[in-house]
Amino acid sequence: MPAEPTAAQSPLAMLRQLEWRVRHAVENMLSGEYRSTFRGRGMEFDQVVRYEFGDDVRDIDWNVTARLGEPYRKKFVEEREVTLLVVLEDSPSLHFGSGAQTKREALMELAGLVMLLGAVNRDRVGFVHAGSGGNLFREPVRGRGAILHAAATLLARPAPAPTDPAPVMPWRFLARAAPKHSVFLWLGDFPPRIEPEGWAVLQRRYQTMGFRVDDPWERALPSGESFAAYDPAAGRLVTLEGSAAEREAHAAWRAEREAAWRALFPDAQSRLVVGTGENRLDALVRFFHARMRAR
Repeated sequence: MPAEPTAAQSPLAMLRQLEWRVRHAVENMLSGEYRSTFRGRGMEFDQVVRYEFGDDVRDIDWNVTARLGEPYRKKFVEEREVTLLVVLEDSPSLHFGSGAQTKREALMELAGLVMLLGAVNRDRVGFVHAGSGGNLFREPVRGRGAILHAAATLLARPAPAPTDPAPVMPWRFLARAAPKHSVFLWLGDFPPRIEPEGWAVLQRRYQTMGFRVDDPWERALPSGESFAAYDPAAGRLVTLEGSAAEREAHAAWRAEREAAWRALFPDAQSRLVVGTGENRLDALVRFFHARMRAR
């Protein structure tokens, strides 16, 4: 009888299942949008280099390509290697889920997809897992195998207990430790709160984006007079009466949360919200297409 997969093997198996979908998306839907989202096309021409998978097709030098019989592109001096830093804020509230998947499960998948995108595009990818038990930082690495291992390590991190405190985000540490030109992808629940200390410094130094997963009940409470819901903060089922007062309080919470979310990421093209029932990869494709159109 074969042994059951370990916690470390299970995320790796899931990532390998997702990898072919990511490659298909890059080859057929994203093309140069992903890379152009992060790399500026400078005005000063540098040299002609061989075209590689994932490069922006608009930079192809057709004269050189015709002469040499294989595609070459123009390289600009402002181009630089992309370093993705996935920052996952693993809070107890992510245990909520009114359907088949919790918000934490959906957010972990989204984090894995982002890291796989970086691997397919030959970028450097690292992560920070901020949990109630402390923070784990993995420096950015390059190469499929190294990134897959890093992503599996992130996905295998133990989930917080319902009674655990909210994690403390290490923004000041990251401002010192992160490589220059890094792209910060902050994934979390993003409850209503004031701007965290040190966040403004990171926004000045790096590109910052926010990825959030919402449950359908967060967007609109279900109809009916009363219904049961799991409260991850309390660690038990609670009954909501569905009264007008509760619905008004929910609407006020939503408005406060959205205001705080937009304050953290004022640019609409720097924030992504995905539902637990939505296809995460499709949402990423739409996100990068929208960023490309906005350039």
